[in-house]
Amino acid sequence: MLTEIKNYQIYLFGGPGGLWTNRSKIGLRGSDGKILAHINFNDSDMKFENDSESDGIIKMNLPSAMFGNIVDVLRNEKPVYIQFVHGHGVLQTSLEPVGEGE
Repeated sequence: MLTEIKNYQIYLFGGPGGLWTNRSKIGLRGSDGKILAHINFNDSDMKFENDSESDGIIKMNLPSAMFGNIVDVLRNEKPVYIQFVHGHGVLQTSLEPVGEGE
């Protein structure tokens, strides 16, 4: 199910192993304030888990190198949606015209 993200919260974890096997995390919330998804970021030497969905909450796992790109999308695009498709978390924007000049 395609669900619009209304708010996000960033977590950064210090130390050599991060926290919960993640270097950082972004929590995505819907219009009711409830958590929709966690996007977990891992350094190349950290354990990498498969994307999953449990109790309607998506866990999407990406390399730490993608952190800035994801924050950029969340800051600059609207609307942004999340869904779980064929075993993968999918973050997407709406259809936009070419050459919009953003």
